[in-house]
Amino acid sequence: MKKRIPYIIVLWIMADLYFFQAVTTLTGNIFILGVYWLYDILLSAGILYSTIFRKSKQPTALISWLMALMLLSLVPKLIAIPVLLIEDAVRVFSYFPPRALWVSELVLVVAAVPFFSLLYGMTGGRHRYKVHRETLFFDDLPDTFDGFTITQLSDIHSGSFSSEKGVEKGVRMVNAQNSDLILFTGDLVNNKASEMDRWIPLFSRLKAPYGKFSVLGNHDYGDYIRWKSKDQKYANLNRIKKVHEEIGFQLLLNEAATIKKDGKSIALIGVENWGKGRFHKYGDLKKAARDVSSDAFKILMSHDPSHWDAVTLDHHQHIHLTLAGHTHGMQFGVELFGFRWSPVKYIYPQWAGLYQKEGKYLYVNRGFGFLGFRGRLGIWPEITVIELRRK
Repeated sequence: MKKRIPYIIVLWIMADLYFFQAVTTLTGNIFILGVYWLYDILLSAGILYSTIFRKSKQPTALISWLMALMLLSLVPKLIAIPVLLIEDAVRVFSYFPPRALWVSELVLVVAAVPFFSLLYGMTGGRHRYKVHRETLFFDDLPDTFDGFTITQLSDIHSGSFSSEKGVEKGVRMVNAQNSDLILFTGDLVNNKASEMDRWIPLFSRLKAPYGKFSVLGNHDYGDYIRWKSKDQKYANLNRIKKVHEEIGFQLLLNEAATIKKDGKSIALIGVENWGKGRFHKYGDLKKAARDVSSDAFKILMSHDPSHWDAVTLDHHQHIHLTLAGHTHGMQFGVELFGFRWSPVKYIYPQWAGLYQKEGKYLYVNRGFGFLGFRGRLGIWPEITVIELRRK
């Protein structure tokens, strides 16, 4: 990421120079023009200093805020610039007359739409929790589990939170579902276990009569920051595992648990993180399911949805339902009237919602928290409720 920052800033400056033509067409006020450039100069200096030149590790929240403010400046300009390009294409054939006032006004209106949309995503959008419900039917579901409900959470990323009121709203919504079981599919923190210290009491309030279970996500291992020693990194991972216990989650580390109801049972399998490409492959489905009966009804918790295509579908045992997260829906996209799109779909074929292959289901949660961009736009934070029904 550090290597990309200078290129992003160069793109930002080029966009600023071009967009500035519309600003100067609308006003010659020295104060306004000065503020226009001062904002970008100070912000770009802060980003360069925090991510490249400063040797000590900056707080994740600070860097996230700086990047969010940069997006707030850059994205609206990139979207509005095509209007200026169209005008310039016309001006070429008219010997470049002065820019039309109305075109520059239109440019500002076009830029205002993504600006205020991003602003909402960084304020109200990041805690605009949405409950997604699915009812799944199975021939071999034990009859006592007919109507059994599961609430899935994923990607809490507590290191990004700042609003206790906003997070508390989400926790209340989870408990309001009154589900039988709560399952968390990884990424409790961004990097360090200490990020959860403030939030342990709040997430300890989560309640479910048949228990709360969890697995680790790629961010939980501390792989994305430099540690003074391997022992320090190992201690952090052990603390993460302890935090799961303190908030009432039974952490499944390549192992299985049995959920019993009225004399019948289903198998809950939890694997450590396994991701395609550069992501670590700590997960071991064979190990996790080795003591699970072949005729058991099975639910798998696996943080990265790429594990489903690469491993789960070909596993010798039939995994009825896999629950994953990881993608966040890239925290940006469109979901309206049945249409669903996000840039992350070009990276992950299964990126949000329900998928089915070979009689097996995968559900990808859009994430409870946020990372990087300090907000959400169009892809809102998710609480998933799945009802199991017998055909």
